[in-house]
Amino acid sequence: MALTEDPRSAPPVRWGIIGTGGIAAAFADAVRAHTRAQMVAVGSRHRDRATRFATAHGIPTVHVGYRDLVEDPQVDVVYVASPHSEHREHALLAIRAGKHVLVEKAFTRNVAEAEEVFEAARAAGVFVMEAMWTRFLPHVAAMHQVIAAGEIGEIVSVRADHGQFFAHDPKSRLYAPELAGGALLDLGVYPVSFSHDVLGVPDRVTAVGALTSTGVDGHLTIALGYGEKAQATLSTTLWARTPTTASVAGTEGYIGIAGPFYAPTSFKVSRRDGREWTFDQKLAMGLQYEAAEVARCIDAGVTESPRMTWAGTLDVLRTMDEVRRQVGVAYPGEAPTA
Repeated sequence: MALTEDPRSAPPVRWGIIGTGGIAAAFADAVRAHTRAQMVAVGSRHRDRATRFATAHGIPTVHVGYRDLVEDPQVDVVYVASPHSEHREHALLAIRAGKHVLVEKAFTRNVAEAEEVFEAARAAGVFVMEAMWTRFLPHVAAMHQVIAAGEIGEIVSVRADHGQFFAHDPKSRLYAPELAGGALLDLGVYPVSFSHDVLGVPDRVTAVGALTSTGVDGHLTIALGYGEKAQATLSTTLWARTPTTASVAGTEGYIGIAGPFYAPTSFKVSRRDGREWTFDQKLAMGLQYEAAEVARCIDAGVTESPRMTWAGTLDVLRTMDEVRRQVGVAYPGEAPTA
């Protein structure tokens, strides 16, 4: 069974990082350990944070603020790992400086902001991609092979959940409306994007939610409808650590993906005729696969990834915009959407 390419085979690029949080740290470690790329600069509004981050991850250059980072001539591509509320601004800043960009998911707060970013990238001729790392992992590539081979028949059901426990803190990014907090953009984007990856764009969206005292979504259950048969049942919450598993069921069998389904993991195929087998590839990290995709696309001179297209990002955001509309979540300062 063919898997994804070795990230070390991707061409070397020079990365600059906006943001010094946990995901930025994980990305820097994965790139350093498993690709030929270099982490050359990091930017933060706070010099001490940037300095600590640079020291911890072997990054030679520190910038206070973000303009100097995106204008740094040694930087080829900028990784945006700031809060969701800042993704649009920071992506546009990098694009205007002529840099390629990888933007953490959720890509922006809504589809209107994403369209603005992609239009700027199109005009500038630079590469931009949403950092939905799950799409590039070996077990997801193997899952698609199983589906394409017809091993589970016609898909009729997708199920996925992502819940983590975060104690209530109005100052926390996850509970702050001004930072586009809530379960959906931080956690729920994984199940929604997974369903889109397997079944495509839904024609029906139904959501039930409960909000936090700060007005962001604390818990969501989402049902997506696809034609006459297929459905996806998705859930996300800030209030409990859930199994974070996923499954894809068809007329001939199902694929059960171990948690966390969005990270490097295993899956089991169980067919209606009694045959079963397991895919399992142990990986210490996984973010190197999306980094390698960025490097290969830049080397090829293309502006978007065929695996995580601009249209794919916009489709996921449209679904999430509709979910937020149904449960009554809006973020202060977000660009208006239709």
